[in-house]
Amino acid sequence: MMGYILAVSGMNEDKHVTYLPAYGAEVRGGTANCTVVISDKEIASPVASIPDYVVAMNIPSFSKYQNMVANGGTMLYNADLVEALPDRNDIIYIPVPANSLAHQAGSDRSANMVMLGALARLSQAVDLETIHRSLVEGVDESKKKFAALNWTCLQLGAKHIDERETR
Repeated sequence: MMGYILAVSGMNEDKHVTYLPAYGAEVRGGTANCTVVISDKEIASPVASIPDYVVAMNIPSFSKYQNMVANGGTMLYNADLVEALPDRNDIIYIPVPANSLAHQAGSDRSANMVMLGALARLSQAVDLETIHRSLVEGVDESKKKFAALNWTCLQLGAKHIDERETR
């Protein structure tokens, strides 16, 4: 869902976007992944083998994908589930207490929206308001009832980055 909404948001801002989800047998708690490329310029290849940003929501994803991050890139990780010490000293690791912030907002299942808000604020790839609009417009009717909750979670994720930057 994070990748889809990020991609739709990029398109809503008239940017060039590629979106490659990978939903295999691992999707339930494993290392399912999604690659999104957003650019002001044409995208030559949809594959991002050395991404600037990686988001890891759990330990298996942290372990598997941290070695893919570009030198000087950034890895955001769910600090409520990942306690492992970083292996690399050439990338920036940013812990986000996504589960705790989602719980604070009223939904333990919204950690992905917290993380999306943090990623959006940090990367500046798309505007937070565009993500919110994409969530409202780009999901089926059954999920529109979560619009206010998702907006709160996006803002909590962004606020976490803002507070981190001011320290």
